[in-house]
Amino acid sequence: MKRLFTVASRFCGLITTRSLGCMIHTMVTNTYTDIPLLDLLAEIRACRHCEPTLPLGANPVVRADVGASIAIIGQAPGTKVHATGIPWDDASGSRLRQWLQLSPEQFYDESQVALVPMGFCYPGRGKSGDLPPSPGCAPLWHERLFKHLPQLELVLLVGTYAQQYYLAQTPVAELVENETLTARVQRWREFGPLYFPLPHPSPRNNLWLRRNPWFETEVLPVLQHRVASALRD
Repeated sequence: MKRLFTVASRFCGLITTRSLGCMIHTMVTNTYTDIPLLDLLAEIRACRHCEPTLPLGANPVVRADVGASIAIIGQAPGTKVHATGIPWDDASGSRLRQWLQLSPEQFYDESQVALVPMGFCYPGRGKSGDLPPSPGCAPLWHERLFKHLPQLELVLLVGTYAQQYYLAQTPVAELVENETLTARVQRWREFGPLYFPLPHPSPRNNLWLRRNPWFETEVLPVLQHRVASALRD
């Protein structure tokens, strides 16, 4: 999928975002048996690939529909989301919905918004917070999943892991190898029209938000306009 988005991004200045979504659907190489999206989602939710390493066991969390025009790619579920099975069902999700100016009904409308983490299961706790998403999830499932989402106009990359995975090979904006999240978010214009990098909305990032007031004053209004436009089309 990274390779696909790399090619697509080269033409981002020449085509509309809706035609870009259709191009994504057309260009994906069918390396797997083509199955309906509902069957694929059931397969993902039944995945136990990483279970031996998961402290709370496997409970893959994902939502998607073929009509979605926005995809939100986050990190991995926390303990609350693991327990409820509802993505972004926590304080981070509340802030994210505020950023996007979406009601819970809009946010959880799968026909409009796909919620796809980099790791589908809770990875466990580390010294300074939750562990990184399992590195095997995205390569195993993302390409197969995104081939079923031909209408995507906007992909929100929430946090470092999603950004590194999807932006590392984007030719329209060469990334410095060790570029910070702050630098990527400041360069959000260079990753459009498909991608929009965001900091994680976790309360743990309150200090980052205080130190970077430009995010709320300069970036959020544009983000909200892009989201509203994608849902309106």
